[in-house]
Amino acid sequence: MGGYGFRDARGPHCLANAIVPPIVVLSPAWKSPFQLAIKRLFDIVFSALLLLLLSPIFILLAILVKATSSGPVLYRWKVVGQSGRRFVGYKFRSMIENAEALRSQLTALNEMSGPVFKMSRDPRVTRVGAWMRRYSLDELPQLYSVLKGDMSLVGPRPPLVTEYAGFTEFQKQKLLVKPGITCLWQVSGRNKVSNFDDWVGLDLEYIRRGSLFLDLKILLRTVREVLVASGR
Repeated sequence: MGGYGFRDARGPHCLANAIVPPIVVLSPAWKSPFQLAIKRLFDIVFSALLLLLLSPIFILLAILVKATSSGPVLYRWKVVGQSGRRFVGYKFRSMIENAEALRSQLTALNEMSGPVFKMSRDPRVTRVGAWMRRYSLDELPQLYSVLKGDMSLVGPRPPLVTEYAGFTEFQKQKLLVKPGITCLWQVSGRNKVSNFDDWVGLDLEYIRRGSLFLDLKILLRTVREVLVASGR
């Protein structure tokens, strides 16, 4: 990312092969109480507003999930947040009920190198789940985690607890700041990323260049990604 522009997500994997300091250099924004307070205020106001305005969509999605597959409406998302703190978030369930038990059978088909599992045509995803994922609708309950303070609207995506167990010290640096619903990776060609260290490189770039202006830019780009149904 030159200045505050965006670059192709496939580029930064050279960072993983370089000598990386134990702690990445933080943007001054992460050390400014004023900017952090504004970021938190923005998170509270917009997550609360969106939860209220989108409540009819929440009800519709809950009905669709429950009516089309067995299991709970919400998926309990056990993840790791800032500084390694664990928390439970929620998503609309987009997979069959026993998806976690079947994951070990799909390991050989993982399209992402490293500890994270990504599969573009995952057979565990339901028809409604695939539709929700295209438009990132399954992510909407995470607004509650933003309101609680576990997450931010913008920040590195939190890893599952099981994924975090396999992180290197380089990869753990992505959790130096509060995780978010959307991030630089998601608006910079996420479906083209096949090396997890490339993804981490984008997260560290966000941490190095973080600002309220960059957050706004990522949010606007996220709206575009949702409208063109780029999710999987």
